[in-house]
Amino acid sequence: MRVVTERMPTLKSVTVGVWVNAGSRDEQSSQAGYSHFIEHMLFKGTSKRSSADISREIDALGGEMNAFTSRETTTYYVKVLDQQLQRALELLSDLFLHSRFAPREIEKEKQVILEEVRMVRDDPEDLVQELHAGQVLRRHPLGRPILGQEKTIREIRRIDLLRYVETHYDPRQTVISIAGNFDQAHLDPMVARYFGKGRWAKTDPANGRHPPDLHGGVLLKKKRLEQVHLCLGLNGIAAGHEDRYALYALNSVLGGSVSSRLFQEIREKRGLAYSIYSFLSGYSDSGMITVYAATRPKEVDRVVDLVCREIKRIGTKGVERKELEQAKTQMKGSLMLSLESSHSRMSKLAKDELTHGRHVSLEDMLDQIDRVSEGQVLHVGRRFFKLDSLAITGLGPLSSRSLQAPR
Repeated sequence: MRVVTERMPTLKSVTVGVWVNAGSRDEQSSQAGYSHFIEHMLFKGTSKRSSADISREIDALGGEMNAFTSRETTTYYVKVLDQQLQRALELLSDLFLHSRFAPREIEKEKQVILEEVRMVRDDPEDLVQELHAGQVLRRHPLGRPILGQEKTIREIRRIDLLRYVETHYDPRQTVISIAGNFDQAHLDPMVARYFGKGRWAKTDPANGRHPPDLHGGVLLKKKRLEQVHLCLGLNGIAAGHEDRYALYALNSVLGGSVSSRLFQEIREKRGLAYSIYSFLSGYSDSGMITVYAATRPKEVDRVVDLVCREIKRIGTKGVERKELEQAKTQMKGSLMLSLESSHSRMSKLAKDELTHGRHVSLEDMLDQIDRVSEGQVLHVGRRFFKLDSLAITGLGPLSSRSLQAPR
C-alpha cells in the first residue's frame, strides 16, 4: 500500500483520502453499479459502530466525511481539524477495513441508490451526458452508468459485494493520501497502526482494462422538457498523455471559460443558450472532448452548426497567439487557486500517484503550461478537432429531422 503526504503548516486542517484503483470500468456487465454500491455500504456500520454512530462521530469531530465513485477509482475521505487527525484515521480505517455489509442494510441501500438513479434521470444535464458516454463508448465498461442499472442493483447479494471487495480492494491497488498540517514523525506510525491490518484482497490485483473504441454519429432521445440538451463529442487523450496541457489550452479556448469562443459566440453574442461549456475526460488509456449546451428546440441546428464551425476552425487554423497566452494564464490561475485547500492537495497527490507513479510538483505543472507552443497547439488541434469522428447526443422535444450529422 502506498502512502503519499504533503505537509501544509499554514493550515489548521488535514484531509485523509483512501483511493482504490477500481471503479465502474472494472465491473463485468452483471456487476454494473457494484463499485458505487460498496462505496455506500462502507458507511452503513462496522463491527463496532452503527451507521448512526459513524454520523454522530464525524459531527463530533467538527469535520466532513464522504466518498465518491468514478469510472476508474473509488475514494473515501475525511477532513478535520489537525488536532483530530488520529481520531479521523481510526474512524476512516474502521469503515474501510471492517464494514459489516449487513443484509438488512444492503436491502435498504438498494432503495436509496434506486432513488439516486431516478434523480439522474430527472436532471437532463446529467442524463444527456450519461447517454452521450454510452453512445460514444458503446458496450465498453467506460460507457456504462457509474450508478449501474436497476436490474443489477435489485439483484445484488451480500456475497457478490464481498467477492468484489476481495478481488479489487488490494493494498497494491490502494493509495492513502494525506495533506494538511501534521507531524510526519507521528503520522507514519498512526497510519501503520490503523491501516496495517484488516480485510484485504486475497488474490492478485485484477486489472483487465482495455482501451475503448470511440464512435461518432447521432443519437436522439425524446423527453418532455422546455429545452433540448446537447452533447457533442470528439476523441481525446489519456490523463497522462504528453500533449495534455496543449489540449487543456485548446479546451479553454473552445469552451472552458467565460471568455471562450463558444460562450462568447453562442451565449453573449447571440443569446442562444444560458449554459454552454466544454470539458475533457481523461482516463488511464483514453479520453474524450465534450461540448454541452442547452437551447430552445427551434435553435438546435443553429447551435450545433456554430459549435461545429468553431471545432473545424480550431482544427484547421489553430488559435491566435493572444488567445493561447490568455488560456495559459487562465489555466495557471485556476490551477493555483484550486490547490489552496487540504482536500484539493490530497486529491492531487493521489491522482499523481495513480496516473504517473510519482508526485508532480506545482512548479513542474506551471512550467509544462508555459512550454505549450503555438506549433504544438496547431498539431494537437489538427489531430483531435475533426468533425469526421463527431458524436452528437440530443435529449428533449426533438423532431426526427433534427440533428443531421455534419459534414
